[in-house]
Amino acid sequence: MDFKRNPDTHFKGIDKLGKKEATEEIRALREGINYHDHLYYVKDSPKISDAVYDKLFQRLQDLEEAFPDLKTGDSPTVRVGAEPVSQLKKIKHKVPLLSLQASLDEKNIESFLKTACKKANSQSVKYVLEPKFDGLSVEVIYEKGRFKYGTTRGNGEVGEDISHNLKTIHALPLSLQHRDDAPATLAVRGEVFMPRDGFMALNKRRVERDEEPFANPRNAAAGLMRQYKSRQVAGKPLSLFFYEILALDGEQPPNHQEVLDQLSRWGLKTSPLNESAFSLKQIENYHRKLAEHRDHLDYEIDGIVIKVDDHSLREALGTRDRNPRWAIAWKFEPRKEVTQVEDIAVQVGRTGILTPVALLQPVDVGGVTVSRATLHNEGEVQRKDIRVGDRVRIIRAGDVIPEVEERVKQRGRKRGKIFKMPKRCPVCNSKVVREGAYHLCTAGLSCAAQLSGHIQHYAARDAMDIDHLGEKAADQLVRREMVHNLADLYALDTNDLKSLDGFAERSATQLYVAIQGAKKPRLDRFLFALGIPRVGRKVAKQLAGEFRSLEKLADASEGEIAKISGIGSEVAAATANFFADDNNREVLERMRKSGVRVQSMPRRGKQPLKGKTFVFSGGLDKMTRDEAKERVEALGARTTSSISGETDYLVVGEDPGSKLDEAEEKGVKRLDKKEFLKLLGNS
Repeated sequence: MDFKRNPDTHFKGIDKLGKKEATEEIRALREGINYHDHLYYVKDSPKISDAVYDKLFQRLQDLEEAFPDLKTGDSPTVRVGAEPVSQLKKIKHKVPLLSLQASLDEKNIESFLKTACKKANSQSVKYVLEPKFDGLSVEVIYEKGRFKYGTTRGNGEVGEDISHNLKTIHALPLSLQHRDDAPATLAVRGEVFMPRDGFMALNKRRVERDEEPFANPRNAAAGLMRQYKSRQVAGKPLSLFFYEILALDGEQPPNHQEVLDQLSRWGLKTSPLNESAFSLKQIENYHRKLAEHRDHLDYEIDGIVIKVDDHSLREALGTRDRNPRWAIAWKFEPRKEVTQVEDIAVQVGRTGILTPVALLQPVDVGGVTVSRATLHNEGEVQRKDIRVGDRVRIIRAGDVIPEVEERVKQRGRKRGKIFKMPKRCPVCNSKVVREGAYHLCTAGLSCAAQLSGHIQHYAARDAMDIDHLGEKAADQLVRREMVHNLADLYALDTNDLKSLDGFAERSATQLYVAIQGAKKPRLDRFLFALGIPRVGRKVAKQLAGEFRSLEKLADASEGEIAKISGIGSEVAAATANFFADDNNREVLERMRKSGVRVQSMPRRGKQPLKGKTFVFSGGLDKMTRDEAKERVEALGARTTSSISGETDYLVVGEDPGSKLDEAEEKGVKRLDKKEFLKLLGNS
């Protein structure tokens, strides 16, 4: 039974099949469908019609329904979506997923090449050139040639399990080709992306359904990959390219070109634009060629990646803390276009910062229709002298966020009025104050424009850590006027939450329990959660450590706050103004009446590590790096991210980076995990 070359779609009745016959047909169907998936999604050269493919797929679904014990986790039918997961689990990567040093400056590329040649003691080094994809970086694990799981990059050391969504992407093989030669365990790195035509079609549907369109293909791909329900992802226009073997049982190929060849042999899609080079001139030609053709590709790229081919030379070059020394990204100049400013609106952000936004005649900027662009602040508008009616050049900053780069002069045309920021908030009519370059709405927790963002920030992992309270839920709570301030969150019941789109009995109960469970926060987390202007996590810790209770901080004067070491006058003013506002005090009192009890910070004990500076490298078994930093900071120490002459200790965990070498060069004492825990115990 062969469904590869000339598939026969005249099938025997399922009721006439025995289990042995069904097992053989299911095996052949899976093999045939995987073969045609590879031709269509990876090789771009289909051999059968869509109608024939659909018949094969439907037959497989029917057989697996009739013989459910024969369905397996790597069957092509899993691509239609599975049961939703309750959360995205955290998984540690096989090896750290490093980020790339990126540059727009050709001089930095020359310097990179010189370093590689010097280390190789050669005038010429072979490089592999690849497009720099603008997508979502993922790690994919195969065991015995079968897909095991896949994760996001996360923080480089730990990612989120998105296996259920990756399985829906047809370009991802659930079983490797030539599986008999595959290592027992294989970890590969790739980039999930959304093709441009699929992105435009998806956004059109979202606009038709009165939903917020995705800003760009990268955001669309990342948003879909982090969905709990894979049925919402199945069928969406997603694909991926693979470009690195991270780890495997056995020997790595000796160079990167052979890695790419091996990935292709296993059926893992690699970019057809990859090339080799031996000189700066060849690299310049490749960079120019891709820059000229990027708008004709069906996916977004924002530069090229230059990689040393020889793995032994890579090992000699080593890595920095966050990126390898054997690879660099040479970015393209951002796309620029010219259009007209129809109006200048003022947007109120989560923290109350007012931002002028140019409303534009829609313009295509690198395949993306842009109808608005940020002007940052009043000073920026005046410096660039932007007025309503002006012609302006739009740039996608970082190749993503549209902003007005400059005004295009028009001779003989009368210009509009000079722009000025409003004195009252355009949303709640509260007073607007200026702090440095920015203008702020003083309403704080009671400004409707800030509320959805306040809720999302309040619920964030580093703040109150309220699961299931994301952007969609927050927007609905505000839009339906179910929540007018943060205190209203604690008055919601499961029936209220069940009325939200996308919520059922179980998810509503989970969110209710999560909200009610967030009633005893530690002071520093609560201060950060409130979204006080200029009070980030570090400042929140400083304030909490100094005042220890919410009541003492709320009653403190601006002068008392400013006395704290490291707290500037702007932070002190923003904090004092926040707690002096009657509306904010009313919200905090209502939260107290709802049962919110902010936990005072514990008294500082002895500080035996005062004056010591710690740096961490690698993972620790018994605690996260942030927890380890908190432990030593509580004992009086200071933590930094880089080795310097002031560093006293380098704590070395699993898979340490280049800091280990730097510590040895500078004579910094190193502590392994056991020694570090002993130091904490003794302190």
